[in-house]
Amino acid sequence: MNVVLSKNSFRDLEKLDRIVQKRILEKIEFYFSQKNPFSHAEKMKDSIYGQWRLRIGDYRVLFDVKDEYAFILKIGHRREVYR
Repeated sequence: MNVVLSKNSFRDLEKLDRIVQKRILEKIEFYFSQKNPFSHAEKMKDSIYGQWRLRIGDYRVLFDVKDEYAFILKIGHRREVYR
């Protein structure tokens, strides 16, 4: 599955510490390289923020899926990402 970062998610990622950025990018790469990446994701109840979410420590990655692409919509700390 191909991963595409939106402009907003790229900006969200740039605001984080380098160590956290690296960890999030490594986990995204790992999850989406798996045979079934949705085994690590949870379906969102309210799709305003995206259809799916990944949990990476205290951070969340919200994304939508269309065909063979995962569009990363938002990246942030769990206490702020849903606002």
